[in-house]
Amino acid sequence: MALLAFSCASARNVLSRSLMTRAAAIHTLPELPYAYDALEPFISKDIMQLHHSKHHQTYVNGLNATEKALAEAPTLTEQLALQSALKFNGGGHINHSLFWKNLAPSNGDGGKLSNGALKKMIERDFDTVEAFIKAFNTKTAAIQGSGWGWLGYNTTAKKLEIVSTANQDPLLSYHPIIGVDVWEHAFYLQYKNVKVDYLNAIWNVVNWKEAEARLQDIL
Repeated sequence: MALLAFSCASARNVLSRSLMTRAAAIHTLPELPYAYDALEPFISKDIMQLHHSKHHQTYVNGLNATEKALAEAPTLTEQLALQSALKFNGGGHINHSLFWKNLAPSNGDGGKLSNGALKKMIERDFDTVEAFIKAFNTKTAAIQGSGWGWLGYNTTAKKLEIVSTANQDPLLSYHPIIGVDVWEHAFYLQYKNVKVDYLNAIWNVVNWKEAEARLQDIL
């Protein structure tokens, strides 16, 4: 009986720890580091409110539901069937969490690239900052359908590169420095179908200080 009581108590402790771990692992919508209207006139309050509170929240909800389903899936086949949902919702959460920090009000840190390692590296790899922005916008505007444009650091070649990912795929082969969402929900309410206008405008609110910090993390 003593052994049984000990076993039951141990099982309860294991279950309790498991539930606590699962509760701690639940993903939540991150707070924005600025007000919804802080990026105007370049990104409207309506876009930011919808994008953050609705679209990003949907990815968070989908990620939590998928991870719960994975934990409860009884077979490898059922676990594998959930991988696309995990990639989509997990990528959406990762990408947007990076994106919000990528932005800052133009009367604050937005649009201001100071002298430092990032500026030197951009000038080394793209000749000028203006040439980089033009190349970034050209490659990102060419994305067919939904996706993301990235300035990533290639840790093997030790250089900055402009890359794109489809849908909500996260940037896995590079260290992300700047990411720009080019799903229609990121710009359509304000810029309609003119994606290039959105891409031109967003550099006024790019948080270069955050981008610099991300580069410094790996140098």
